[in-house]
Amino acid sequence: MTLPFSTAAFLQVFRDYNVAIWPAQILGLILGLAALAALFQGRDTGVRIVMVVLAVLWTFVGIGYHLMFFARINPVAPAFAALCLAQAVLFQASAIWPKDLQLVVRPNLRSTTGLSVILYGVLVYPILGQFEGHGGMAGPMFGVAPCPTTIFTIGLLIVARGAWVVWLSILPILWSLIGMAAAFQMDIPEDLGLPLASAALVWTLIATALQGRRAKSSPPGIVP
Repeated sequence: MTLPFSTAAFLQVFRDYNVAIWPAQILGLILGLAALAALFQGRDTGVRIVMVVLAVLWTFVGIGYHLMFFARINPVAPAFAALCLAQAVLFQASAIWPKDLQLVVRPNLRSTTGLSVILYGVLVYPILGQFEGHGGMAGPMFGVAPCPTTIFTIGLLIVARGAWVVWLSILPILWSLIGMAAAFQMDIPEDLGLPLASAALVWTLIATALQGRRAKSSPPGIVP
């Protein structure tokens, strides 16, 4: 697949975008840290805070970035904006009606993976961008740009449990495949974290489904 824009044009959009929205990047970071802290709150409070934060971030990315700036060089950007807004609606709905949705952080591989992915999106991603010469205001920034925000979202979904998680994961996984094109075709290596994070989420979803099936098929009183 050939992209309809050059790497230079792509990064110039981010420069223009970051200047135009400043200091929204700081607010995005604060919201991300609030969501991270909420992982350790009580079930209902923590879930609602995290879901509302994600709804705000995905709305901003959809309207602020895709619709108002990325659409200048990519005719598909309005469709990306619509997907982001649909994802934001799902997050908001899960905040209002969380049902069995939980955010569980424990000393195990799943939580370690999720927290590592979160750390990558918030901290490692921008550091790699700096080394590559398009960090900070010259490239994608957490909370206001799609790729680091999606990585952060995937990290939160890895530690989430409940029926909502599968539905909340579809668009982030889809975007990780789209973002992979940026990593390979535009030499943005930090975006390689997207498919890796997505693979970890898919593995988590499959493992959870298999565990649920084993639990249902086990005789009463026997824990698999």
